[in-house]
Amino acid sequence: MIRHLACVMDGNRRWAKAQGQPSWYGHRAGAQAVDIAIQFCLQHQIAYLSLYTFSLENFKRSEQERSYLFDLVMQQAEQYVPEFILQDIKIKFIGDLAQFPESVQQVCRRVEAATSQGKRLQVNFLFGYGARQEIFAAAQQLAERIAHGQVVSQLDFENCLWTQGIPDPDLIIRTGGVARLSNFLLYQAAYAEIRFLDIFWPDITSEQLHQSVLSAVLAQKNIGR
Repeated sequence: MIRHLACVMDGNRRWAKAQGQPSWYGHRAGAQAVDIAIQFCLQHQIAYLSLYTFSLENFKRSEQERSYLFDLVMQQAEQYVPEFILQDIKIKFIGDLAQFPESVQQVCRRVEAATSQGKRLQVNFLFGYGARQEIFAAAQQLAERIAHGQVVSQLDFENCLWTQGIPDPDLIIRTGGVARLSNFLLYQAAYAEIRFLDIFWPDITSEQLHQSVLSAVLAQKNIGR
């Protein structure tokens, strides 16, 4: 079995459009699908789950949609804190959180603090995240060290990434029928298996996740022969 599953949760808005509903309807359905992924990881002893929740590029969306997404993520995160604690789940928000309103940042900090002792599963919400921006920020930190005469290594670079301390994903799943990573974990994806699913995120099922994981595990075994 894999240790780290990462998901690009694409297709919420298109799913809503296909249902004849506004965008917020798809985002709400997508939030419900997150629980399917979390329960799948718990069931299969997957230690890390990373979810592309809000990219830096998403700040280009309308103020109304951004506001709804912020409220939805924050409401869901705080609402499920007791359940996260009960299920021994640790929550992390990874990204440039300074881009968000202070009220959003405060909720992120509260949820992280409340669940900090979780050991069974770590769920990483990539929130205000962009892989190019992450790599550039890490390079800036190393450049400052080098300018001060320090010798740096690849490990030093990896420790400057926003995902510091988190193992690279074994499998990346992207829904929505689009075959690209869209600025998601570009450095960390170097040796990940990648599966593109021709479904929208709100339609994801445990069986589809299971089949993707089995396919990735089989591929890794074949490579190792």
